[in-house]
Amino acid sequence: PILYSYFRSSCSWRVRIALALKGIAYDVVPVNLLKDGGQQFSAEFKAVNPMQQVPALKIDGITLSQSLAIIHYLEDTRPNPRLLPHDPKKRAEVRMIADHIASGIQPLQNLGILKLVGEKKMEWAQNHIASGFQALEQILQHTAGRYCVGDEVSMADLCLVPQVANAERYKVDMGPYPTITRINKALLELEAFKVSHPSRQPDTPADLRA
Repeated sequence: PILYSYFRSSCSWRVRIALALKGIAYDVVPVNLLKDGGQQFSAEFKAVNPMQQVPALKIDGITLSQSLAIIHYLEDTRPNPRLLPHDPKKRAEVRMIADHIASGIQPLQNLGILKLVGEKKMEWAQNHIASGFQALEQILQHTAGRYCVGDEVSMADLCLVPQVANAERYKVDMGPYPTITRINKALLELEAFKVSHPSRQPDTPADLRA
């Protein structure tokens, strides 16, 4: 497998965690979202992913984009360890939380949007992450065990940790979100979350390396 990734991309990080948890070895092709006006806009990368976004994963003779679609494929083809619970209610909760983050928070503070917002980008990012986290904190108070849904790591957790990292990057006050903070801390102790961390990627700049 070949993963087209950017060290700081939260969507790429979700997929890196899934690959690590499932023990799938892969090669990384770094796509720098800032260099050369954004390497994702190159003709070469557009041929890989017409949406010109990371991640993209070449695996089993196909090329997939969109982090959750990639994780679903990995779950369907390499089911151990499981990232979606067997129980239909818990499975729905996992998908709800993953979508809440992947559709309801992250796109509003991604690079392309913040460029358009301009000088108020920090305030914009803080507001949208905070409003998403207010809802997420309430949801997690009903679903969480050690992790987002019960005591097993799930697709929801793969979305949570990179989004908390984004929140910290944009200096969001995490005080009002004790459940999010507790789960994030527990997840960051797991090896798959450590090895996939932005500070430990082949394209991580020297000054940001762990």
